[in-house]
Amino acid sequence: MYLDQAKKQEIFSKYGKTATDTGSPESQIALFSYRISHLTEHLKKNHKDYKTARSLTELVGKRRALLNYLYDRDINRYRAIIKALGLRR
Repeated sequence: MYLDQAKKQEIFSKYGKTATDTGSPESQIALFSYRISHLTEHLKKNHKDYKTARSLTELVGKRRALLNYLYDRDINRYRAIIKALGLRR
């Protein structure tokens, strides 16, 4: 599978406060971004996979909601995660 436990630990330790920090908005946004990039590559090869396209749309919406939450709560953390992941607003 593309997202095993070791890869999750790597993402959480890089973007979370600690290696076991799985609930912070930054770590969740980073995990969603990784999954979004994987699904985007899949859809480039399998453009008729409508179920995956819908899942991708839902995942982008979840990430957007977390980014909006972070924007409202702490603008500096929002700007840091946007810059670290290379996202555009």
